[in-house]
Amino acid sequence: MRLAYKYLLNQFLSAKISLFFILFVIVSMIFFIQLAKLTSDIEISFLDLLKLYAFMIPRIIIFTFPISFFIALTLCLYRLSRENESIVFFTLGISPKFIASFCLKLSAFASLCMLIISWVFIPIAYNLQENFIDYKKSQINFNLKTGQFGQKFSSWFIFISSQDNNTYKDIVMYHPQGSKEEQEQFIVAKEARLENINNTLVLKLENGRIYNFENNQSVVLGEFKDMIVNTAFNARSLNPKPFYLYFEDLNNDDKKAKEFVIYTLIALFPLASTLFALSFGIVTYRYEKGFAYFGIFVVIALYFGILSAFYKPPLLATLVIFITSFGLSIAYFKAKILNRY
Repeated sequence: MRLAYKYLLNQFLSAKISLFFILFVIVSMIFFIQLAKLTSDIEISFLDLLKLYAFMIPRIIIFTFPISFFIALTLCLYRLSRENESIVFFTLGISPKFIASFCLKLSAFASLCMLIISWVFIPIAYNLQENFIDYKKSQINFNLKTGQFGQKFSSWFIFISSQDNNTYKDIVMYHPQGSKEEQEQFIVAKEARLENINNTLVLKLENGRIYNFENNQSVVLGEFKDMIVNTAFNARSLNPKPFYLYFEDLNNDDKKAKEFVIYTLIALFPLASTLFALSFGIVTYRYEKGFAYFGIFVVIALYFGILSAFYKPPLLATLVIFITSFGLSIAYFKAKILNRY
């Protein structure tokens, strides 16, 4: 009995590893395209690119491991049925019920590992990635050109008349009113320089005037000798937040709610789909060819389509989708396999 389970496990792992590697490479290429968009406004080295890719590895794993688990288990059992090795299992007294028990334990362990990745490692990696990009934005060398309109420094529109080495001459800056709390501002300065202060890029203005436009349409004029305009970089601590705070606003933030439902249900996909895999993979190949490939496509399409569409309320949506999927797999396994073998 133990040798039969060991053989089944070896067959599954051989299919799983090769399929997982292929999917991992494909999904990695997709995430590299996202990295190109993410880093379009910052300067990074090859080592920095590898760091950003490392931050994305938990998300790559969560999208590839559960799917490859289901496909590999289905194809492994289907190959054993096609080569009549499943009949040998049944002859040895290993019924589909015992095979299901073994596979469910395996999938439960896999889903537990995926839940740890989705609830712990993905929030940590996402926070590290945001901090890294913010830090790089604070280090960026702004390419401010003279005589051009429409240039921006942080939230300010800026016009530079001339440049002498690292010193800008005759600067005009305009800050539009973005919200009711913000003021519309206008700055005119004789000189300005870009400086890096405490890992934050700032624009240091000298000898100028600032005009504040109040809500009552009055104008407040002020003169300054030195003034510093910061970038939009948030000077918060770059230490990662605790992972359990990532989903703290789960019920109020639609983006976080959708991420929670998607990552959690994908993590639970191996457990939810195991009995479907057995139902598609175990066939009497002499009398029926089965529809393993079509079944794989239908289960993945329906499961991922539903989890992408329904995410409110997040906890209830997760429970309902998982319990419904697992319940349907049990019913289908009983109807197709247990009633025949």
